[in-house]
Amino acid sequence: MKSIVCEQPYQFKMMEAEKPVPKLGEALIRVRRIGICGTDIHAYQGNQPFFTYPRILGHELSGYIEFLPEKVSGLKVGDQVSVIPYMECGECIACKSGKTNCCTDMKVLGVHKEGGMQEWVVVPYDHLVKTEGLTLDQSAMIEPLSIGAHAVRRAAIKEGEFVLVIGAGPIGLGVMAFAKEKGATVIAMDVNDERLTFASKWANVDFQVNATKQPMERLTELTNGEMPTVVFDATGNANSMMESFKYPAHGGKLIFVGLVKSNITFNNPDFHSKELTLMGSRNATREDFNYVVDTLNKGTIDLSLYISHRTSLVELIPQFEKWLTPDAKVIKAIVEID
Repeated sequence: MKSIVCEQPYQFKMMEAEKPVPKLGEALIRVRRIGICGTDIHAYQGNQPFFTYPRILGHELSGYIEFLPEKVSGLKVGDQVSVIPYMECGECIACKSGKTNCCTDMKVLGVHKEGGMQEWVVVPYDHLVKTEGLTLDQSAMIEPLSIGAHAVRRAAIKEGEFVLVIGAGPIGLGVMAFAKEKGATVIAMDVNDERLTFASKWANVDFQVNATKQPMERLTELTNGEMPTVVFDATGNANSMMESFKYPAHGGKLIFVGLVKSNITFNNPDFHSKELTLMGSRNATREDFNYVVDTLNKGTIDLSLYISHRTSLVELIPQFEKWLTPDAKVIKAIVEID
């Protein structure tokens, strides 16, 4: 079978490998769609935390069950599925409290272990989500959307409150969409006006703020001087994350959805005086995946514009570098395997 390996930063290689064989507790998945995400880009560029080379990337996956070595309740050969790519230990303090998304010994497909940028992949069957009624495209997008849904669930948003989402990339867009689902008044912030326009169109955000054009003044104006009560930073940019401490209201919350390979500092007197709640939001749980499946089945989130670029597995290597340029205007890229 064909697979693409990231051998070292800025170096992909197409390989031929043996088709994997599932053990008891696993399923063989014929991969049909692979979403390209920020983790893949960071790994390719050499700045992804918790990462070693060589590695087969890819964890936003959909496909069909091709083989099960045993009978599994609720699953059968031929089922269309999405993959929960976070392999938790099941034994640590986080897992025992239901927070499998932040397991102390987490192994994520495409990061800590081989991912799905290949024609077949073996996955524990308890990490599969049936996606009957959805398209293969929708099924592959459940994982990135679940990250946004998890962050919104962490924030416990109340209807009508002002929510600021910094970063109008794929994850930030998901946060915006699910914050709107909760009834928030959503403000999108980015440095790119085209992305802000897209956020207004796709996520139906209420207001836009360009981060390079006096954002404090604009936020003060939009919130009648009170500032947003919930702020998400989905940029994965250290400067943005440090600036984001300025934006929450007194008594507000700041949630870091993005991840950066560096230290983050903030002004403690300001943080203390506001009595801010600072949260990290990592990955997602099955609860979030199920919520996204239900939302997609309701038809309230349209992915036809969200997925902006496509290619095949055999054409991915020359395309990948092109997608990294701002001129490519990528919102979300996806790999098709037929």
